[in-house]
Amino acid sequence: MCNIAIVDDSSIERFVLKRLLEGCGHQVVAEGADGFDAVRICAAARPEIVMLDVRMPRKDGLAAAIEINSLGATACMLLTASADDDTVRAATEAGVMGYLVKPIRLEELNPAIALAMARFAEFKALKEENAELKAALAARKVIEKAKGILMEKEKLTEHEAFARIRTMSMEKRLPMSQVADSIIIVFGSAKP
Repeated sequence: MCNIAIVDDSSIERFVLKRLLEGCGHQVVAEGADGFDAVRICAAARPEIVMLDVRMPRKDGLAAAIEINSLGATACMLLTASADDDTVRAATEAGVMGYLVKPIRLEELNPAIALAMARFAEFKALKEENAELKAALAARKVIEKAKGILMEKEKLTEHEAFARIRTMSMEKRLPMSQVADSIIIVFGSAKP
């Protein structure tokens, strides 16, 4: 099942939720009483899910969720006594993956956890894909710039310039973007 942290300013709520989670086969790896605890716990223990009460002293669950999401390793679920539209909207904006209304019922717990884990996995996959696309775009821009330099300085066609970069990449066993960086540096430092 899941490694879960519980953060609620009510020790009674934490106790009850811990018993429910353990009864469902989950492991409670840490507990806290406010948003600062939540951030510290997620940075140190890296639970798969952190269940956060919305209203806590010092730092509320929504503020903690935003900070935890920047760490990127833990799915956040909110626990709240109210399901008003403003709280739901704020939870969505904070990147919360699940939402449970107190009192938490046993039959709602596992489906909510499964949904939060699935949404978090999708979010991580999209984030990784986005990073890969950004890297590919940056590499493409560098290659295009180097290609333009070769076309101008060496009087090559676009196809010839690309072929030269590709050939150098294969000969040196380096990515084309790294070869392109070298071309930009060499021709950039050369005096006209």
